[in-house]
Amino acid sequence: MKMVLWVCSLFLLCLISLPGFCTAEDSISPSPSQAPIIISPSDETIPTAVPLDPLQPSIPADSLTPPHAADSLEKDEKLVQTPDESVPPEPSESEEVQKTIADPIEPVNRVFFVFNDKLYFWVLKPVATGYKAVIPEDGRIGVRNFFSNLSTPVRVINCLLQAKPKCAGTETLRFVINTTVGVAGFFDPAKKRFHLEKQDRDFGQTLGIWGMGPVFYLDFPILGPSSLRDGLGFAADASFKPQTYLSFYFVAVEYANAGGRVLEMINEASLTLGEYENLKKAALDPYIALREAYVQYRQNKIKQ
Repeated sequence: MKMVLWVCSLFLLCLISLPGFCTAEDSISPSPSQAPIIISPSDETIPTAVPLDPLQPSIPADSLTPPHAADSLEKDEKLVQTPDESVPPEPSESEEVQKTIADPIEPVNRVFFVFNDKLYFWVLKPVATGYKAVIPEDGRIGVRNFFSNLSTPVRVINCLLQAKPKCAGTETLRFVINTTVGVAGFFDPAKKRFHLEKQDRDFGQTLGIWGMGPVFYLDFPILGPSSLRDGLGFAADASFKPQTYLSFYFVAVEYANAGGRVLEMINEASLTLGEYENLKKAALDPYIALREAYVQYRQNKIKQ
């Protein structure tokens, strides 16, 4: 009996829902060609909840207008495209790295710098000033040429060590011309008449061309700024000079050689008076300024 009632109820339910089902089927076209095409406007937006920040609750889309939504999207794109600021930019090729020299014994060098500074102002400058007042400039330039001519063997040897035979030939011709026509080198007819320029070469420069770095900075008493490489070069160049060998056999030559070094220092100071003073006035730290000026001078000389 209960089964009959369930079947009757199901039959009545089907009869009640049948008209609505048929109506829904009539609203749909039987073929795709007869179906109307409905195009929604392009600027219609579907209201949804837009989360602006994951830490904040969602804000209903009704409170936002499309321009604001576009701005927020542009901001999000900018945030995505922004590079990581924590990564430093790579230096461009035009940026030159400033090179300097190691100075591990700076306290000792500064002591020698002060000593040389006092020696210059208290002794060398007054003597050079008096020497300048007595000897005219042409005479002092002649003394410079004389000592430069004596150092010709140093330049010839270093030209050969640097694999520059033309340089060695030029220095040899200069020595012959200036020693004879130039009266023992006091004059420089090789440059004025034959346009043979002096080839300024030394063993420190040779070591630099071979690839040796300056190692570290040194400030020698009396001799002034240098480096470990140039200090070795100075000792080697001194051994290349003929008067060094002669001083071992003749005492007079030894005294003449020592006196010649003093005269050369005074003569050179008389020709460069004011240069050190200008450097010292323009520098906050004269020691650093002199060190960097020396390093730059030596680097340019090696590049030549």
